[in-house]
Amino acid sequence: MPDNAAPHPTIVHACTRHGTGGSPTAVLPDTDLDDVTRRAVPVLAGTSHAVFVGTRDAGAEGPEVTLRFFTATGELPACGHGTVAALACLAERAGGQEYRATLRTRERVFTGRAVRDDGRLTAEFTLGPVGLRAPGPGEPEPVLDALGLTARALSGPLRVASVGRPRLLVPVAARSVLDSLAPDFDRLRAACDRGGLLGCYVYTEPTDEGRLAARMFAPSIGVPEDIANANSTGCLAAHLAARSPTGITADLGDALGSPSTITATAEPPSPGAPARLVRVGGAAIVAGTVRLPAGTGVTGR
Repeated sequence: MPDNAAPHPTIVHACTRHGTGGSPTAVLPDTDLDDVTRRAVPVLAGTSHAVFVGTRDAGAEGPEVTLRFFTATGELPACGHGTVAALACLAERAGGQEYRATLRTRERVFTGRAVRDDGRLTAEFTLGPVGLRAPGPGEPEPVLDALGLTARALSGPLRVASVGRPRLLVPVAARSVLDSLAPDFDRLRAACDRGGLLGCYVYTEPTDEGRLAARMFAPSIGVPEDIANANSTGCLAAHLAARSPTGITADLGDALGSPSTITATAEPPSPGAPARLVRVGGAAIVAGTVRLPAGTGVTGR
């Protein structure tokens, strides 16, 4: 097949901060690529993640969008900044001031929207139910050891948060502790694999205005450190909601030279609802398309 038949991913910088940074994410139409090829796309596109998007017109209900997320190691059941990237890309193509859609992944159906304000795109979506529990005896120690953290560096209780896959939420007492982290990634991956964890989200305590800094380490999915991790930020908002239900703004990516910012709000629980509704979002920049290298076998069919 000629090279011009290859899909041209759109690169979207998801969850930017003040119009810069963000996590570069490859967004492609969902064709009949096999999963081996899908895993190759983020590597070839120079991104950590790729999202494959299928759309159909659901009539009066508006567009229905299916999303599949891949890193170099395989498919993910969910990806927050990938969802922001997909919504921003779809909104850019649709034009207009607001884009709304019903979103489908392998595991759930939810809603999302993107809004254009003075040329700036922001996207948000509803996070699925967040499961929260205390770690079991001996469960967090290998992770903390691989991070180089001692109990004295922590500022509160650890939590295992699940939305799609579990991850460890780790509060640290100071920004200097967060900035100085230099994990042993081989040991961290082994510890996370052993505990069935996606990774660990290390964060500072929020200010009175709900601002905090965080770093997400996920070597188990081939991402040693994530520039932006919206789902984990939403998990943290759900965890903190009991004492601070107004929402948080998390800054990530500084250690990687690509600042990102994610907002998350956990609303008060509704009567009879099984969990709080969490909304997660961020600003995005649609940077344009790239051509995948020739001879890679990545073709549209």
